[in-house]
Amino acid sequence: MIPILDVSRYFAGDMDELPRLGGQLRDAFENVGFYYLRGHGVPRSLIHAAFAECERFHAQPAEKKLAVRINEHNIGYMAMGGSIARSSKVNNNTKPSVNEAFFLRRERTPDDPDVIAGKRFRGLNQWPADLAGFHETALAYMAALEQLGKRLVRIYAVALDLPADYFDPMFKQPNMIQRFTHYPPQPHYEDNQFSIAPHTDSGFMTLLAPSAVPGLSIRLPDGTWFDAPSDPDAFIVNGGNILRLWTNDRFLATPHRAINTSGQARYAIPFFFDTHPDTVISCLPTCQSTRNPAKYEPITYDEYALWYATRNYVHLSQDQAAA
Repeated sequence: MIPILDVSRYFAGDMDELPRLGGQLRDAFENVGFYYLRGHGVPRSLIHAAFAECERFHAQPAEKKLAVRINEHNIGYMAMGGSIARSSKVNNNTKPSVNEAFFLRRERTPDDPDVIAGKRFRGLNQWPADLAGFHETALAYMAALEQLGKRLVRIYAVALDLPADYFDPMFKQPNMIQRFTHYPPQPHYEDNQFSIAPHTDSGFMTLLAPSAVPGLSIRLPDGTWFDAPSDPDAFIVNGGNILRLWTNDRFLATPHRAINTSGQARYAIPFFFDTHPDTVISCLPTCQSTRNPAKYEPITYDEYALWYATRNYVHLSQDQAAA
């Protein structure tokens, strides 16, 4: 149902694999919008360590978590009920999602020019004070997935009939978001309530590590919801709205949701891998023609990210309303 891409031979140096993988990725995004990624090379021990730190963070008392409350850069702890997914065209979401989450972005220092300039979504990470090792494990995991994303973008370029290195400059210093999410068990849900409501992601690539507790469902193009099984050897990867806009709707941004009726806590550690924030998202040359002209005006990644965030996160929508 969900295609599988095995990149092990390509990552081992077999360049003859690139056209084959490009074709597989093209089929995945034109028909499903998701794929399983095997052979990725991220150590399973590091993935397990990241999940452990996610669980350890959320096991803290509320006052500890609120000490790093989410801010205007969408960095920090978002308490339960902090998001209402408004990026869905398949469901009228009216209730906050039943989850809490902790967000990290690229690690920066106070002398970073973007920090000094106060650029939105480029602030300093907030770190919990009393979790020895959390900081180091989180950054190691993010570094591993940043390198993975940089290797994958060449497959995306080939899939779109572009030179393999086409995207390289735009991802030299990518925007990245690490989300550590806790979905508490729900014996029942109210009407139109979800652990995370139907939505499409905002960006270019989402890498979701395999969770021991199921809960992810994706909406297939025929309108049916498919419960995606977790593969311990594979990331589940999908594209978001930036990829869809960039490809003139050629590649899908597929709605998905999560429901946790397992009877136990579920944790998820999605990693969002995107272009440098200043990148202008303008229809790719291979995705337009005289018969299929560009549908969308150019927009920077940052401009789109701000629009998306203010629609989906309660604290940012309140700030926008106050402004």
